[in-house]
Amino acid sequence: MPRLGIHQDFLQDLIRLERPVQQKVVDTITKFEQTAHAGAHLEKLNDIRDERFKSIRIDRKYRGIVLAPDTGDTFTLLRVDTHDEAYAWVRHRRVSVNMATGHVEIRDDAIINDTIEGLTRDPAESTRAIFEHISDADLIRLGIDDQMRGFARMLTDVALLEALDGKLPQTQYDVLFGLAAGMSPEDVWNDVVGAVAADDIDPEDLLAATRRMPHKVALVEGPDELIDLFSKPFARWRVYLHPLQREVAFRSYSGPAQVTGGPGTGKTVVALHRARHLARQGGRVLLTTFTATLARSLTESLRLLETDDEVLSRVEVLTVDQIARRLVNEHVGTFALLREEEEKEIWRRIIRRRDLDFTERFLHEEWRQVVLAQEITTSDGYLYARRTGRGRRLGSLQRAQIWRAIAEFGRELAEHNYRTFETVCVEATRVLHGLDRRPYDHVIVDEAQDLHPVRWRVLRAVVGEGPDDLFIASDTHQRIYDNRVSLNSIGIQLGGRSTRLKINYRTTEEILAWSCAMLAGEKFDDLDGQRSTLTGCHSEIHGAKPELYGAPTKNAELTHLVELVRSWLAAGVEPEEIGVASRSEALGQSAGEALTRAGLKACFLSRERDGVDGHIRVITMHRMKGLEFRCVAAIGVGANHLPSAAAVTPLEEDATTHWNDLQRERCLLFVAGTRARERLHVSWHGEPSPFLNLASA
Repeated sequence: MPRLGIHQDFLQDLIRLERPVQQKVVDTITKFEQTAHAGAHLEKLNDIRDERFKSIRIDRKYRGIVLAPDTGDTFTLLRVDTHDEAYAWVRHRRVSVNMATGHVEIRDDAIINDTIEGLTRDPAESTRAIFEHISDADLIRLGIDDQMRGFARMLTDVALLEALDGKLPQTQYDVLFGLAAGMSPEDVWNDVVGAVAADDIDPEDLLAATRRMPHKVALVEGPDELIDLFSKPFARWRVYLHPLQREVAFRSYSGPAQVTGGPGTGKTVVALHRARHLARQGGRVLLTTFTATLARSLTESLRLLETDDEVLSRVEVLTVDQIARRLVNEHVGTFALLREEEEKEIWRRIIRRRDLDFTERFLHEEWRQVVLAQEITTSDGYLYARRTGRGRRLGSLQRAQIWRAIAEFGRELAEHNYRTFETVCVEATRVLHGLDRRPYDHVIVDEAQDLHPVRWRVLRAVVGEGPDDLFIASDTHQRIYDNRVSLNSIGIQLGGRSTRLKINYRTTEEILAWSCAMLAGEKFDDLDGQRSTLTGCHSEIHGAKPELYGAPTKNAELTHLVELVRSWLAAGVEPEEIGVASRSEALGQSAGEALTRAGLKACFLSRERDGVDGHIRVITMHRMKGLEFRCVAAIGVGANHLPSAAAVTPLEEDATTHWNDLQRERCLLFVAGTRARERLHVSWHGEPSPFLNLASA
């Protein structure tokens, strides 16, 4: 009997269909699986690039696009749309198998070929190729096929890569984007590809490739299970506003406004509803955040919250760096984005030439946290600048030496047309101040605590000052990147327009209190320069206290983890409701392997994968942000792992930065702990982390 699987991306299309059409989709799939021959329902498509795509009739107006392998009786429903739109989508699409992951990929073949032809016809004359430092062997190992390697080798502008998001094979796009952002091939392998190679991949075997994708393709049994599956996106993305949240989201403000609050208090939900609210009133809205991953999550949530295409067309979801890069490309010209290791090497050369008694890390941070943060452009300006947050005292001679080094760094960037993410933002701000009209009427910022001052200046300049211009959602207790700012210094005056949410709707009071104790004694300033506190943040849900466990060795800790997870499963917790958090990817991989060897299904969450149903989630603490689980096991919380020595500036180099780094490491554990709804278990091997002292007490 044929089976029709449901691709994850299709579930998003389903929500946009009217309810009668949704029911017809259910009826079509049910009839399909009750027929002995799939050919009775599938129709051949003419004038398409890949004959393995077939059509299935939903009703007179709607058609479904189905992936039909050459062999086997398992098919995948990819898309449902009106007759013309469905055919327009499939006409130039081609299916393939990624040779690194073994998964099915779909690409817009025509757009890729046209882009390659255009780059061949009009090659960039002086700009270097983005991936010239990446070998073919690495690209092949990461799953970049022949067509995509040809495209990658000609690429000189990352903006072109971003413009093709959704047209390229998704995993290959994520690989190239990661490499373009400065990630090493090894980091991309771990974060994007998934760190586990598929064996014996047959590039023509679509059936086997589909079976490797339970996280993307769901096979259901019967109409009841199908209806239940279709209801999950609604349950997942339905956002309920409590009275205070609703009032904050829909209020009219005379200028910039802010919503703050601890974890689980609904700040992102408020931001999403406000974006939709302002767009429905006809405004041009920018919804922005710090990372591309978070931006994609916001995009998905917004599309499932709002189904009116006209409203959605008035909301752009972009990171600040994406906005800045687009402005500079359009108004100044193309440039080469400096990779992290290249920047370090420039600083090292300057240190050697000038025989300086500073590290490249110190000079880099002095440039970012003092010069760029305060818009200093002259030696006198730097000589008398306040160095708040920088612990190493500098005399006038040392400042003069540093300024000459920074000036030389700037000249080298200009000579080679190099830019960093920060200098792109500086240039974008100049561009915006020269425009007659600002691009947006309203800007909404989520996870605002992680933005650098140069990014804040872009946001201030991208929208004109006035009512409802800026809306900011933040919690400085969850700052996990080293960016600190006072909005007053940027020209963003909140003027008392700030609301603090105090009720946590996610976590039990016992888990919340334990996690908050982790930060006891730490001082946090809000973005408006006021002292921020978690006092009053509470949950009305009660449950078990967090459990702590110390093991003598790593193997003993992982053995205990297996036993713990088994006890949660035996108590009725679903595998996907269990999260295992680690400070390092290496320990997370070890935990996943230990669970798998014990016969438990586990998956390591990466840049591409959100998790597999029926599998325990293993994830780094950095990637825990935005997720939640019934049960969380935080592992490796030992003195040798948390704080991470590599993430902390030595005390003798800069005392203030050293203590800021330690606070940021505390915040990581705080974020991980507050992802748990019902049970939190913290373990370590060897000596416990010093961060546990206060929480344990």
